[in-house]
Amino acid sequence: MYRHFFKRAIDIAASGGALIVLSPVLAAVALWLHFANKGAGAFFFQERPGRGGRIFRVVKFKTMTDERDAEGRLLPDEKRLTPVGHFVRSTSIDELPQLWNVLRGDMSLIGPRPLLVQYLPLYSPEQARRHEVRPGITGWAQCHGRNAISWTRKFELDVWYVDNISFVTDCRIVLTTLKKVFIREGISSQTSATMEPFDGNN
Repeated sequence: MYRHFFKRAIDIAASGGALIVLSPVLAAVALWLHFANKGAGAFFFQERPGRGGRIFRVVKFKTMTDERDAEGRLLPDEKRLTPVGHFVRSTSIDELPQLWNVLRGDMSLIGPRPLLVQYLPLYSPEQARRHEVRPGITGWAQCHGRNAISWTRKFELDVWYVDNISFVTDCRIVLTTLKKVFIREGISSQTSATMEPFDGNN
């Protein structure tokens, strides 16, 4: 019952209420990033696969500039990540606009994180099971390392969540996420300002 009805009802009520309450904060952050990103804008839109692999447009706060090298290629993430963007990322404020995706039904508050469309053909059949549920703003993998764990481990945790969705599990994820946001743990991988691209299982 929770998985098929109450989880979605909670998503609608919580995301709608949060968007109303947080609207002044969201507006202030958007204005702050507009100037910090040197004309690159305050919001980041990208196609991501959702439940069943259905493609939707995720929205997040943009934490990097669009600066490029002499040949027109984007600079590495760590060079485009601004001090303001680093703060917004480290506090997970960049995730807040996804509340709109939750309200629309593209996402859930809790579930496997929506990754890039180009990763779809790279998953093993077991890893692809992460798409049996709506993706989430936070999830079981975020509670166990976020960007500081390997892709293999991340997918194992995602599939574990698919098989163990419950109200109690979601409460645990919320509490653990709040703790990790407070101590700013697992924001980056060991070798990158964000997370290295997934290149398959070979």
